[in-house]
Amino acid sequence: MEAQLRELIPFLRDRNPQVRQIALSNLLPQTAKDSSHRSIFFTGLQGGGLQKKENDIIRDLKLLCRDQLSVAHDAFRALVNLSDSPMLVAPLSEPAFLVFIVSYIINPQAILADLASMLLSNLTASSAACATVLSLNVDIISESTFPNAFYPPQSRCATSVAPTPYPAGTARTVLALPLLVDAFVQGADTDESGDASTRIRKGNLHFLASVFANLSTSPAGRNFFLGPRAPNVLEPDGAPEYPLAKLIPFTEHKDTIRRGGVASTIKNCVFHAPGHQAILSPDSINVSVPPSSSVAPGIDALPYLLLPLAGPEELDLEDQEKLPDALQFLPPTKTREPDAAIRLIHVETLLLLCHTRWGRDYLRDHGVYEIVRAAHENETVDKISEHIERLVSLLKSDEPDIDPSDGDPPVEIQTHKTDVGASLSDDEDSRIDEV
Repeated sequence: MEAQLRELIPFLRDRNPQVRQIALSNLLPQTAKDSSHRSIFFTGLQGGGLQKKENDIIRDLKLLCRDQLSVAHDAFRALVNLSDSPMLVAPLSEPAFLVFIVSYIINPQAILADLASMLLSNLTASSAACATVLSLNVDIISESTFPNAFYPPQSRCATSVAPTPYPAGTARTVLALPLLVDAFVQGADTDESGDASTRIRKGNLHFLASVFANLSTSPAGRNFFLGPRAPNVLEPDGAPEYPLAKLIPFTEHKDTIRRGGVASTIKNCVFHAPGHQAILSPDSINVSVPPSSSVAPGIDALPYLLLPLAGPEELDLEDQEKLPDALQFLPPTKTREPDAAIRLIHVETLLLLCHTRWGRDYLRDHGVYEIVRAAHENETVDKISEHIERLVSLLKSDEPDIDPSDGDPPVEIQTHKTDVGASLSDDEDSRIDEV
């Protein structure tokens, strides 16, 4: 059987697209993780460690991602399946291929942008790929008549055809990541629109949330999301804003992948302690993230962290007044985040925000205790309940009579990201106070 499969590999380069499709459709099932013949895709990889050069079949699959729809679809699927292997990190993360993938994703007319987003999500699980994506540049041609006001020429392929007439402007090189953020935001509009003719994009790009979560695990990634920049790359003189501010509204999106990825991105950014004031402050206040002196409107993330934890419970008027406006007088139909893993992420984020005195005071003054108290009463997962108890212990404890700023916070919170609560409080007996 394996010998027969290997005989199909040369046909991936056949001039007849039907032959390429038949060969690939027979090879595709073998890309699954539990396939007995998956090894054929790794034969001949050269190099030591993770620095491996691609073999013929991987090179063919990368080229076939630019082929006609049926072939490109299977090629993307094959690479998504195979990209879980560390052996393919280097071949699939080489800059020229990533430029194509990113350019393809940001093109609104790219038919398979969702599969490309899944592939990029898998690749950025590697720190090497993250570093490449964070510094990646792509070419764009400004064109005001296009849905996103530009065309990425490096996206051109059979499933992302060049526009007619071709834009007359000159291509310029820009940082890719802001364009991915904008595409992600537009993808949500695509997801909500019922009329295909009015959609900006052909894909919803939910998996870009996982890409951002992966990128924000590094200091360079956090610096991007917490670095003021013009909201539109085509208008570099625009009033700056924090890129993270564009992501936080999706903590209550209906898609679990989008919600979870955004929640993880926020949590990872909170590990940068100097950014807490910018993350929590309302957008009516301009604030900087030290050591930078550049200012931008606050991100105002707290309502988006609390809404997934809030339920339909009625609070006393005095408690209601503490809450951000978005959480006051919630309807009786309000439900909590159904995914336990995402609920845990939000509680961990609140715990991290308690790392500074300023953060603890802000959370106290804006009704966090009132929300998590009700959440604890309805929580069914022990680990989440324990983390809420640690959070309450921090919020209800007496503070020393010192400057609330606690001095200059550390650049990064040195806490293991999979066990946030344990490092912040070892009080296993703390419980929610009854009112």
